[in-house]
Amino acid sequence: MKVLLNTGSTIDEGRLAKGGDKITDDYTEECAVCWISPVDFEALGCPGKVKVTSKDEKYSVAVYTICTDTVMRGDVFMPRAIWSNVIIDPDTFSTGSPLYKGSPVAIEPTEDEVLSAEDIVLKVYMGGK
Repeated sequence: MKVLLNTGSTIDEGRLAKGGDKITDDYTEECAVCWISPVDFEALGCPGKVKVTSKDEKYSVAVYTICTDTVMRGDVFMPRAIWSNVIIDPDTFSTGSPLYKGSPVAIEPTEDEVLSAEDIVLKVYMGGK
């Protein structure tokens, strides 16, 4: 399913990140999530996890789902953290900041493991080392 990804801070994401707790289960539970509208969630078969894939299909990340009517059909929300950073478009359009709002992505149900922040860094940014 093609959707638009919006990212942003949440209160608990900020509290955990600023408190130095990025390598904790609490941080993973707060940030390795994708908020999906009830209509889209049902259309996907009510999955517990989705794989979110970048528009160029080069990168993807598995995250837990949260079904909520706080996002509109066709949109998803992810806290601005390492999981969403994997898939957002890195082009800054000369602004110095990537497109954190309205990035085209694809979502699909998955059974893939949701990786910790540390494992994401090792897999994506360190080449699996």
